[in-house]
Amino acid sequence: MIERFKTGALIALVAISLIQSYLLAYSMPGLNATVRSDQNYANSEPMGREMSVESVIFPDQLIVHLGDNKHTVILPGTQFYEMILNQRIKGREFKGFQRNPANMLDWDEVRKNDIGIELRFDSGVPVELLQKLLKLEGDLLFLNETINRIWIFKTTGTEEVRTFFFADDGQMVYESVRADLTVRDVQDYVGFGQYQPTYTMTADGLYYPDNPIVASEIVYPYETYSPDLMQRNLFFDPSTTRTWEDRNGSQIYTDGKRGLQVEQNGMWISYTDPAAPQNIENALSDNVFASVEFINDHGGWDGVHRFVNPGLSSKGKLVLFQQYIEHYPVIESAPFHYGYMRLALQQGVVTEYARSLITLGVKEESRKERWLPGGEPLRKTLQSFGRRSEVIALFPALQALPVEEKKMRFTPVWAVRLQDGSEHLLENAYPYGYEPPKQEEPKKEGNAENSGNLTLGGSSGNGRTGSLSSLSNAGLLANKAAGGEPN
Repeated sequence: MIERFKTGALIALVAISLIQSYLLAYSMPGLNATVRSDQNYANSEPMGREMSVESVIFPDQLIVHLGDNKHTVILPGTQFYEMILNQRIKGREFKGFQRNPANMLDWDEVRKNDIGIELRFDSGVPVELLQKLLKLEGDLLFLNETINRIWIFKTTGTEEVRTFFFADDGQMVYESVRADLTVRDVQDYVGFGQYQPTYTMTADGLYYPDNPIVASEIVYPYETYSPDLMQRNLFFDPSTTRTWEDRNGSQIYTDGKRGLQVEQNGMWISYTDPAAPQNIENALSDNVFASVEFINDHGGWDGVHRFVNPGLSSKGKLVLFQQYIEHYPVIESAPFHYGYMRLALQQGVVTEYARSLITLGVKEESRKERWLPGGEPLRKTLQSFGRRSEVIALFPALQALPVEEKKMRFTPVWAVRLQDGSEHLLENAYPYGYEPPKQEEPKKEGNAENSGNLTLGGSSGNGRTGSLSSLSNAGLLANKAAGGEPN
């Protein structure tokens, strides 16, 4: 009897042991063994807004070619930018890509003579990310490309619309022979562009306005996230974190592996989580997805940001997001850091994270009109720039500087981007009170290519239609908006 009881007890103990081993191995509720990966953190406290990858992928400029070698530039966030990109290009399908050498056409002639539009993505966007903006279907060669320009135009003297995607290396172009676009779409783009300031192109493809353009100098109130809040977001066990102050007055947090440096009187952080170097190739698209998710979980977003490709030299490891205020990107005013978030990653794991802790108020405190130079004065300044041969982009921007307690001033400037990805101040705005000479309004000539009826609801034929004159009121408003006024 006793032996039978011992045998039963032994069997029961073995069974219980097996059940416990099974539950532990498969993490069943109630018996969960918590194992943290190297990138597990404490529950993040709410800070900035969350964003999607779709919201950080957009062109930095729309170049509208009006025919007769006339052009204009439309900036993000302006009325016509939204009408062209979001209402007339997003949602269209681009299929049937054919690969050709980049010199297959005389692009200077196309630019001068054929009406159309270019979507520019400065240093290029991988097609996998571009698919978040547009409906693209292509072969593996195309899907693995990085695209820095999309050019849609109507060939002069025909009813043919052609669409080209330019590879960032400058060697190849991909023509979408089954693009969901019509002649009327192209006429819409050109119709909107006719109300914008006119631009001239340099020999190397930079555009500058023929006359001064208006912008705004804005002062915003701001608050800052506390370094302690950021520390709690970035260290999975804050109780083990040590802190001290270095000679420069920066606060240093560390848990023995990760490090967090807080600079600029609590307004800027640099976070590091060292990882062993890997020889495996980094996929930039994967790292962008991982970066957006990481920022959502650790600090969030203050306003609009655009993904900027740091270029081939980063080997897919660096990801940069540039902040926009209304229509303009923010550039640094060294040594003050502000206007971007920079991350370094190894196979989707964040190893470095630098960002501002400043969060701007919802409403500006003041706004003053400022004019940016154009025409010959701007062209001469560009030509005399010390690193002119390295310039790949010319654009209006805002410089940010704290002016007094809890206030930030954003001043309009002309800036340039160089081949190495760095951005530099080129020209300041004219002084307060400057008013440019009055320009004569050019007469609009009737032209079957550039005017006539425009579809306001897309090319399907179901939208409202009207002539260019019916758009004049909106066009005059957007003309000012293109120079920097809010919509």
